[in-house]
Amino acid sequence: MTTQRPHRFLAWLSCLSLITLGFTNPAIAQEEEPAESNAFVVYPDETSVTYHTVTINDETIHYQATAGTLTLANLRGKHEPTAQMFYIAYRKLNNPPADGVEPTFPASADRPITFSFNGGPGSSSVWLHLGVFGPKRVNPIDDFGNPGPPPYALVENEYSLLDKSDFVFIDPIATGYSRAADEKSPKDFHGVREDINSVAEFIRIYLGKTNRWGSPKYIAGESYGTTRAAGLVDVLQDTHGIATNGTILVSAIMNFQTARFDVGNDLPYPLYLPSFAATAKFHNALEEPYQSMPLTEFLAEVEEFASSEYTLALAQGDRLTESQRTHIAQKLSNYTGVSAKYALQTQLRINMPRFPKELLRDRGLAVGRLDSRFTSLDRDDAGSSYEADASYTAIQSIYTESMNAYLREDLGYESDMRYEILTNVRPWSYRGVGDNQYLNVAENLRQAMHKMPFMKVFIANGYYDLATPYYATQYTIDHMFLRPEIKKNIEMHYYEAGHMMYAHLGMLQKLKADLDQFYNARTE
Repeated sequence: MTTQRPHRFLAWLSCLSLITLGFTNPAIAQEEEPAESNAFVVYPDETSVTYHTVTINDETIHYQATAGTLTLANLRGKHEPTAQMFYIAYRKLNNPPADGVEPTFPASADRPITFSFNGGPGSSSVWLHLGVFGPKRVNPIDDFGNPGPPPYALVENEYSLLDKSDFVFIDPIATGYSRAADEKSPKDFHGVREDINSVAEFIRIYLGKTNRWGSPKYIAGESYGTTRAAGLVDVLQDTHGIATNGTILVSAIMNFQTARFDVGNDLPYPLYLPSFAATAKFHNALEEPYQSMPLTEFLAEVEEFASSEYTLALAQGDRLTESQRTHIAQKLSNYTGVSAKYALQTQLRINMPRFPKELLRDRGLAVGRLDSRFTSLDRDDAGSSYEADASYTAIQSIYTESMNAYLREDLGYESDMRYEILTNVRPWSYRGVGDNQYLNVAENLRQAMHKMPFMKVFIANGYYDLATPYYATQYTIDHMFLRPEIKKNIEMHYYEAGHMMYAHLGMLQKLKADLDQFYNARTE
């Protein structure tokens, strides 16, 4: 691992300004170098290594935590650095450190390693890290996931997956503490291909520096991180010869046509409909018999309508008769809670972000995008979309504050840079993979699964996710045209929660149990 000396430029500039303006304090004038406490620290001199314990399923896990950066370099010529990628890694120990006794690790071949990241693009790895996989988790005030007022403090994560695998949480370039080298532009990494290649290179280097080539390897991504993961497993295999045992996709999006409400693209409307329906049911916005129907039974009916009668109606466009239009509008009203008149006004095409504002307009509320169970108040009730996503507002501060405190207080990693939780990386380049077409990395995943028929895929879906709706993921899987014996390697799991289903304590418990079985299957 490489490190960089603290950056003293800002402190030097401050002293220079005082002298230039005529201040003559001898203590300042005679000081050759500013005090260390005033220096702006970009990266600390040493990688931080600390030791901890966590109890999972009544088992005490001793583990090593490492926080630091890994240097990516130009592989040609002088191997000049191109970026510093920040990571936090957890590795299980055979024994805790003690006087005169060095800690040891389980044999690499017996211990899986999982590389985890989130999406955006532009998101750090904080959400999966402090939400489900890591040994510490955020601590909301209720099981629903509401954060409550600060201050926030992490708690031991009894639902961590550290009993099943070691974890490396990767922050892509421009997120977390990861940055492009001084002479490089962050835009060099801000694209589908560039992003995947940089993460693949990180994994290759990390495996070598930590002697983990012999470990079972897993990839875990959320949201756009599933886009990255689907392309990554293919690149790891083809470019680096790194085979993957399993891939975990949380709130997946691989075919972007399923989620783009563009003029002329009718695909998202039927695929979002079941999530709209689940949202309406949660908020008691439906008439009987639908309001009292069991959720899965109700959604099965909505899915059948969406994939058949509704899809055919959309395909006919304005050739629909008035009676047909009225019939479809009434069906949409029955399932989504909006009025039939509104459905007709939208040309039978209820979209995002209109639906979150329309559903509870008469109550003066807007539902969230990441998790439509959450609601917010806008300045007025006449808008066509919400002012802010209530579900993102609920998680933003508790994760941000908890992560910044955790880095310094628990992991001993001190940097004065801003830890970028979610940052703007636009424009994002689709060059070479999405030129004048919708990005679709499901084909990359298909190729990887056909090349590696042993690789298992775990997909977690939230019913109340209006960012990456579950039925769109099902559609994508059904159109990969995997051979039947390979398609059996995909597990689809559903949760009564949103995009970050682990924010709900009950669903976190269910996700832990499902993932335990997924990891256990490797040795069964």
